[in-house]
Amino acid sequence: MSEVVAIPVLSEEQATARLREHGILPTQQRLQIAQVLLTRDQHLSAEQVLELVNATGKSVSKATVYNTLGLFAEKGILREVNVDPIRAFYDTNSSAHHHFYNVDTGELSDIDSGQMPVEQLPVAPAGTVVDEVDVIIRVRNADPVKP
Repeated sequence: MSEVVAIPVLSEEQATARLREHGILPTQQRLQIAQVLLTRDQHLSAEQVLELVNATGKSVSKATVYNTLGLFAEKGILREVNVDPIRAFYDTNSSAHHHFYNVDTGELSDIDSGQMPVEQLPVAPAGTVVDEVDVIIRVRNADPVKP
């Protein structure tokens, strides 16, 4: 017999309120994504978000997930963290902080901003200002996992 795992979800009312706070029209598909994504601080890929939504019994397309995550990042409800040219995570903690990326496990984890202050930045090129600073420290497991 297969075990059913309960996936934490926000209520529709909570998800609607969070989206509206960020100026996002709460369509049904956006709500479905917000309900599984915004439950806590977490780092998820688009594929993981798609799996979570589908595991709740709802169905959204991969394109809808990517478009919605892009909108959520644009509106500041989450941050897009690009760990390499082909892999992005969506971080529901939108406060200023940095990350460790484990290249062996593919896990992204937070570094508290107090542990890594970024104070002496170079002067921005003429006509520009620094928007934000993202630091990703790539780590590997100390003891490689043996097959």
